[in-house]
Amino acid sequence: MFLLIQIINAIFRIYSYLILARIFLSWIPMDRYNPIIQFIYKVTEPILAPFRIILPLGNVGLDLSPIIVFFLINLLQKSIINILISIAF
Repeated sequence: MFLLIQIINAIFRIYSYLILARIFLSWIPMDRYNPIIQFIYKVTEPILAPFRIILPLGNVGLDLSPIIVFFLINLLQKSIINILISIAF
């Protein structure tokens, strides 16, 4: 069970790093045809897009969707781990 919890933590951490990388990429000029950048956008866009629809602040240059997603990812991660711990004990 401990191994499963470590794997889940690693998956959530990697996804958080991808969102963070996307935030940094939005601040610098980049080549959108780069395969790494395309991968980051393809992986993170399905989660970020619904929150941009809920909070349409893009026309003022402020995107709060990553903050909300970070909060929800953390909440989901802790919930899953708590469920696994309660099943194990």
